[in-house]
This record gives sequence, C-alpha cells and structure tokens, in this order.
Amino acid sequence: MSSYQGVIVSDPWLQSQFTQVELRTLKSRFISVRTQHGRVTTGDLPPVFAKLKAFSEMFNEDEIKTILEGSKSDMAEEIDFEAFLRAFLDLQGRAIAKSGGTKSSFLKATTTTVHHAINESEKASYVAHINSYLAEDKFLKDYLPIDPATDQLFELAKNGVLLCKLINVAVPGTIDERAINTKKVLNPWERNENHTLCLNSAKAIGCTVVNIGTQDLVEGRHHLVLGLISQIIKIQLLADLNLKKTPQLVELVDDSQEVEELLGLAPEKVLLKWMNFHLKKAGYEKQVTNFSSDLKDGEAYAYLLNALAPEHSTHATLDTKDPTERANMVLQQAEKLDCKRYLTPKDIVEGSPNLNLAFVAQIFQHRNGLSTDSKNMSFAEMMTDDVETSREERCFRLWINSLGIATYVNNLFEDVRNGWVLLEVLDKISAGSVNWKQANKPPIKMPFKKVENCNQVIKIGKELNFSLVNVAGNDVVQGNKKLILAYLWQLMRFSMLQLLKNLRFHSQGKEIMDADILNWANNKVKKAGRTSQMESFKDKSLSNGMFFLELLSAVEPRVVNWGLVTKGETDEDKKLNANYIISVARKLGCSVFLLPEDVIEVNQKMMLTLTASIMYWSLQQQVGEAEDDEAPDESYASQTEGENETDLAGEVSGLDIVHSVSDAALSSQV
Repeated sequence: MSSYQGVIVSDPWLQSQFTQVELRTLKSRFISVRTQHGRVTTGDLPPVFAKLKAFSEMFNEDEIKTILEGSKSDMAEEIDFEAFLRAFLDLQGRAIAKSGGTKSSFLKATTTTVHHAINESEKASYVAHINSYLAEDKFLKDYLPIDPATDQLFELAKNGVLLCKLINVAVPGTIDERAINTKKVLNPWERNENHTLCLNSAKAIGCTVVNIGTQDLVEGRHHLVLGLISQIIKIQLLADLNLKKTPQLVELVDDSQEVEELLGLAPEKVLLKWMNFHLKKAGYEKQVTNFSSDLKDGEAYAYLLNALAPEHSTHATLDTKDPTERANMVLQQAEKLDCKRYLTPKDIVEGSPNLNLAFVAQIFQHRNGLSTDSKNMSFAEMMTDDVETSREERCFRLWINSLGIATYVNNLFEDVRNGWVLLEVLDKISAGSVNWKQANKPPIKMPFKKVENCNQVIKIGKELNFSLVNVAGNDVVQGNKKLILAYLWQLMRFSMLQLLKNLRFHSQGKEIMDADILNWANNKVKKAGRTSQMESFKDKSLSNGMFFLELLSAVEPRVVNWGLVTKGETDEDKKLNANYIISVARKLGCSVFLLPEDVIEVNQKMMLTLTASIMYWSLQQQVGEAEDDEAPDESYASQTEGENETDLAGEVSGLDIVHSVSDAALSSQV
C-alpha cells in the first residue's frame, strides 16, 4: 500500500479552514489547471470556481472574475496552491455575505454536521452511550469510562478502534473485528487502515460520510468525529422502526395505501407517527411535528409516558407549571422503564433535537405499546420483501446514499417512484445527462408529473445503452420492483465500468467489459504465485472465499492475515472467510455494500462488483504513485479536463490519494 500523506499546507490557520477531503479535492482542481496551462494564474480561477455548485448558485463566471480583479492587481500573476486556497476562501466569504448565511458550503445537512461548534450536552450523551455499550469490550475497557468533561473522546477516536467497535454496536457483524488493528500503539499505516475500514463500514450501514477523510479522523477533528458518532448512534437507536423488525407498527395505519406510505417514511418520521398515535389516544390535542420546539414544555412526554406506563403515571407531571421541573419528573418516570438518560431537563426545555430523538427512540424500544394482533402482524409481513429482493434493495439504497446526492433514500422502492432520486443519481453518474428544465421536483402531487420524471429516467437509460425493452416510466411510478432493481443494477454497473474506463493509462479509453475484469483478477492472482482462478462470476468455487483473499493479498500483500483464514470447507468456515473478505476490502479502501451471504451463495452481480472495486483500487494506486511528485501524466489531465463540476462536498474519495477520475461514484463504490 502506498504511503498515506495528507495534503499539507504550510500556514496552520489556512490548513485549519479545510478538511483533508476538501484539500484533496481543491488540490486536484489546482493540479488540473496547472497540467493544462503549465502554471496557474488568478485569471485561470473564474471558470474553475464557477463550475463549483457552492458558487454557481451565487455567481456567474464574470462576477467571479470581477471579485478576483478587485483583490488582485495582476490577474496574469502566477499563484501557488496556498494562494489558490485563499482566493477560494475570499470568494466563499462573499457568497456567505450575499446569502446572509453562515459558513458551511461543505458541511451541508446531508453530511455529518452543520456547524463546527461542539454541543457539549450532545457530547456528554454520546460519551455516556459509549461508556455503557462498550464497557466490557476486551480492548476498550482499559480506556473506559471516558470523561465527557475532557477531550478524551477525540483522543481515543484517533486510532480508529473506538469508531469501528461503535459501528458493530449499531449494526452487529458489520465489521469482522479480526480486521481491526488493536495494538496498544499503532503505526500510521495501521491507524489509517482502521479509519479507512471505519468510513467504508459507516457507509455500509447508511451513514453519510461524503465530507470526512481518514486524515480528519487521525487529527481527531471534533465536529467531524462527533457528527459521525451521532449518525452511528442514531442508526442504532432507530434500527427497529420499520415493519420488518417491528411488524406491530402496522397498527399505526388504517389501510394498504397508508402501509405503503409507512414503508417510505424515514425512521424518525415513523417515530413521530408512533408518538402521535399514542398521544391522540391519551387525549393530547396537539400534533408533535418535530423533536425540538414541540417538546420543550414536556407536556407531550408526560402524556406519552402516562399512556405507555400507567403503573408509573402521576398527575403531578402535568400539574406543575415549571417546564424544567416537569422535564425532570418525565426523566424520573422514564428511568423506571430502564430508559437511558440521553438528555437532561435543560436539554428538553431548550429543545435539543438530537437528544430528544434519542430519548423518544429509547422509550419506543422499552415500551412501544403496540398490539400483537396476529392479523395485523401477518398483513405487515406480507408487505415485506423476500430475502434476495431485500438484499438487493439494501445494496442499491446504500450505494445511492453513498454518492452524496441531495435526497437521502430510506426505502428504495418507495423513494424512486417519483423519478427524482433516479435523476439525481443519473446526473451524478453521467454528468449533464439530465434535462433539469423538464424535471419535476418533489413534493409531486400530480401523477403525470411523476411519469414525466420517470420517462426521462428511461430515456437516459436507453441513451446509456441499458437493456430496457418494453419498459416505460409508468413501470417505475407503479413501483415494479423487478424493473427497478434491473435498472439500478445497470446503473451501478455503468458507473463501475466508466470509472475503470477513465483510468486511461490502463485501457487507453477503450470500453471495459466484464471479461476484462475477470481476466485482470485471474492474472493478478497468477502473477502473485497463487493457484486459484475463477471461470466466471458465478463460479461456485468462489463460495469458500479463497480466490478473493488471494486477490486482495495480490494487490496488497500485507492486508490479509493468513493466520485468520480458514480452508472454507464447512458453512461456518465459509462465513468466517466471507466476513473477513468484506472487512479487508473495506480496510484496503474499497467501498462495497455486499453481505457475507452474497459471497457464500456466489451472487453473480455482487461478485462482479467486488472484483471491480478491488481492481479500481489497485489501478488507482498507480495513479497515486504517478501523482506523488504532483506531476500528473496526460491520462490524469484528460480525466479532469472538461469535467462537469458538482458540489464540492460530493467530490470525495475513500481512497488515500488525490484523484479526480470521476465524482460520480466516489472511490470504488459498488
């Protein structure tokens, strides 16, 4: 594995204004301009900055030129990278002033956190969560409990172990803990591997990490670390808020149409629906629409707990006029249900949204108050998908969310039916392919407007040579699962092959075919002196995992610990190998969304995407080595020239190098 070095800026203040992901992205823009012109001048910047979505919504190219001319007397003067960064910050300041907003062109709501300020109350709550759930961990118990009054949390997060373990608490089995480096003192290689494993695994459970790089975690950047921890804990607390895990939720709706709507709701929306369901039955006349202002007076909590736990109910909670006193009584009542204290009375009164959400989720987990009526339960089970469909839905949903598009997908089959999400993905994968003037933005009430969006989705698919015989936009609107999955598979495959094609030093711009990926993998393993080969991506011999372990070892010899590998002869051994393969691939730098079952059962699609992601990572290392001296070759220039820029926050790679092959699928996102 090539040595990891972040982008270093000599001015500490300037360095502190950007995350490593942002620096890598801006560095690639700078290098691209220098490659084209031989040097970079202030006059080169307007077309570069104008293509960034963060600025394109505020300024056109001429306006940017006027602003830069106002601060630079000589537009033809050559500038270095630090001057490039200062020009960016200057323009960013103008954009903020013009919009009347606050600094955060990178840190959008869809990323990890919005403000750089740390909420000490949230930090204390997350520390308490970690101290509780990881207290018995063999490695971490020597470092716990963490003192929330210090920066111990951020120091402990720097080696990556804590975050990896926390992901496994949220979604057990996500990371094969044999792949985590857990020595007392880790070298930079091992620390970086842990963070790479963490970020790729976080994406695989649904976290949005488009704005975080491994170096940011190594540095323990407080707002980014806390934002990631917040997402992981939220996923854990909301894990049961779906019909598959809690079929009793069907009691919240009256008919099949409402069930479909319930399936499409985000977990936090389901939680609000559940809360209002009980509040209405308890006689509470208001509607709770958020986890902040609507809960400040504590009345909703008092009604909810009295309804769910009448054995602990008391009128005193409602009789008191002091909100802080009522909040304290609410927490005391909840503790009798064994609910953890995620917040203080002050947090309730001040309307802390994250902590209120965590508290309501805790109440749901301990006492949901829903019926176990078998008729309702069986109806809910009928609405859930079969195992294979569910697995594919999960894979495509996580892949889409990893792209950094504006819309977060909670239920694939429901969320794509208006066509908007698919248009966003197409625009990310094949920039410029979408005619946004003909697109209808949600919320969309008129069915024909949904059909218009989906017709454009099908039209673009045909232009990209997808197999869409007798498929119409209305099939997507109607939620035809088979066709939706078939379309998304072709979209993911197209993205994957385009990424490989763009590595022109390898393919000279030729189309990459499945056979090329197969041959590359077999040759790589053979050159490493191994004997395994695969005949196709449905070769049943792949189920024992040996070929993929040998392939991973071939591209990076130190990444596989052969002492942990089994022969793969029994079902249990196959599962151990499959778990290890996925974690090792993520640790290496591959962003993959398959499950161990996909390896064991030799899911042809997932075998192709896994192989392609390893191939992409391997080939990218050659690009990285070529760029180490900041002198990219012509292939690199051709990749960046004419590239359609998108929001800088979406231009992220899980890899450890500066690159700009395509922001369509972020590292090897398959």
